Amino acid sequence: MQLTGQITIDSLMSLEAYTKWRKTHKDDVIAHRKLRTVALGEYMTIQFESETTIRYQIQEMLRIEKVFEEEGILQEIEAYAPLVPTGSNWKATMMLEYTDVNERKRELSRLIGVEDRLFIEVEGHGRVYAIADEDMDRENEEKTSAVHFVRFEFSLNMKQAIKAGAAVKIGNDHTHYPIHIEIAADTLANLAGDLK
Repeated sequence: MQLTGQITIDSLMSLEAYTKWRKTHKDDVIAHRKLRTVALGEYMTIQFESETTIRYQIQEMLRIEKVFEEEGILQEIEAYAPLVPTGSNWKATMMLEYTDVNERKRELSRLIGVEDRLFIEVEGHGRVYAIADEDMDRENEEKTSAVHFVRFEFSLNMKQAIKAGAAVKIGNDHTHYPIHIEIAADTLANLAGDLK
């Protein structure tokens, strides 16, 4: 999978080429995704996206749905490409995972607004709160969604600090889900590569 900095129809593989590529590279993409995944407590998972994860997601959707016409390909690109970091930010999928249906229903109603209370804290700097669900609102008056798309926008000083090796915490200060942890060194080193 060739990274180009921009996902276009021309930069995607044909279904045939992707099917061959997938057989030998799927494990590499899974390892990349795992490295960029942070468990924030027992029920919240943050999956930091990259061009690799989003390109793979688009190719998988095209493969599963057997989409090969331009219109369908463009729809997939339009849906997922905005999740690729642009050099000044980290973008992520935030998932709330409760296996018990009743617990999930109860907790999603208690956690309204939780996506807006997600933050990154770079050592020596203030918190950067997530900008959530820019494409559409994913909660209502009764409950929040189990999935949110978030963006963390960094100042030049924060980017320089991250690239220089500053410690970085991720957390949430929602009343019903207060938590913060330090991002592991290997994950942080990978995420630092998203910043220009």
